[in-house]
Amino acid sequence: MGGTVQEGEANPVWASTAVHSYDPRRDRWSVHAPLPKPLTHVGVAASGGLLYAFGGFTDAVHLNPQPDAYVYVPREDRWRRLPDMPTALGSIAVAAVHGRLHLMGGRDSHRVVTPEGSPVSLGFGTVSAHHVFEPGTGSYRQAPPLPGEARDHAGTAVLGSSVHVVGGRVEDVGDNLTRHDVFDTLTRRWLRAAPLPVARSAGAAVVMDGCVVYAGGECRPGSNTETFDDVTLYDPRVDRWRSLTALPGSRHGFGAAHLDGRAYFVGGSPSCGGGASTDTFALSLRH
Repeated sequence: MGGTVQEGEANPVWASTAVHSYDPRRDRWSVHAPLPKPLTHVGVAASGGLLYAFGGFTDAVHLNPQPDAYVYVPREDRWRRLPDMPTALGSIAVAAVHGRLHLMGGRDSHRVVTPEGSPVSLGFGTVSAHHVFEPGTGSYRQAPPLPGEARDHAGTAVLGSSVHVVGGRVEDVGDNLTRHDVFDTLTRRWLRAAPLPVARSAGAAVVMDGCVVYAGGECRPGSNTETFDDVTLYDPRVDRWRSLTALPGSRHGFGAAHLDGRAYFVGGSPSCGGGASTDTFALSLRH
């Protein structure tokens, strides 16, 4: 959904309206109603058979964050506008729990820097904000903010009534985090869990067999171009991470979903910064 589009040798389109779905049973892609505006770094989560989208940027790199919120209704193949978020943000961590949408962290890009000799500017400024969107009333309420550092580009996964927020970055890829914070939606308290083995941001998180799988990310320490192919699994029963088979190709900024016992990883950029791919990988856990 949305994101950067790369066609051949042409310059990338930083923000798009593209919406596609993949049917693994038929091994086929479908095209759906486009986003109402071109966006990248959109926060997405599914709840009650609907797909929710929050925020995002309209320009590179991390510029012009948006307050927009939308919901996609599959049976109508149509997007509906929701009330705007309290703050314009991109790279938000979004999680659906018991019919509510938790919006955590993100980037407001209040500070813009143009590196010497660079053709593009960079937006900086992350937040610790945590809001909960109630679809029934169309309202937002504040919740306990992210503990520790403000961050964006974090991975999210839901186990039961708990939201896991994994990795992320404070400002740039040199500020990646190993943090692993867990929000208990019943007690409304944040807890610490085992940190990632290596600091990463912009990876993809998905739940498999009651565990959190976190794949890819950017950038490897000491490199401005090399992404991660690492795939690690967090088992909440022992509060420990372990390594799984690496991705066939390293990447960041891609999507993940679980269906019928497999995790699917879609798209992403093989190098740090902008870029795109058409790759789709499937992961099965051995028992």
